[in-house]
Amino acid sequence: QVQVVESGGDTAQPGGSLRLSCVVSGTFVSIGSMAWYRQSPGSQRELVARLTDGRSPEYADLVKGRFTISRDDPKSTTYLQMNALKPEDTAVYICNVIVRTSATQARSYWGQGTQVTVSS
Repeated sequence: QVQVVESGGDTAQPGGSLRLSCVVSGTFVSIGSMAWYRQSPGSQRELVARLTDGRSPEYADLVKGRFTISRDDPKSTTYLQMNALKPEDTAVYICNVIVRTSATQARSYWGQGTQVTVSS
């Protein structure tokens, strides 16, 4: 089994910064991609940023230049550094990982999410 646990969600003022973490644990061969999604009430879940091993990071247009995704493979952890936060960034941020469970198989796992609120 694989567990995905996010942390770092909090309330921040507009223009402020937060850093989210997502730790992956359990039994797997390696991690293929690590991504952050977000979902606010009444809205669909949307991709914020994704980092796949061997590729350049991908970002949603709304966060380009403000958010940075990174990963620490020895720690099986991904981070989302969020700067210049806006009220519209308020959402539950959810981590998704695709792990290789064998030489030929991979599986997607989701965390429970961490709440980010941007408000003055």
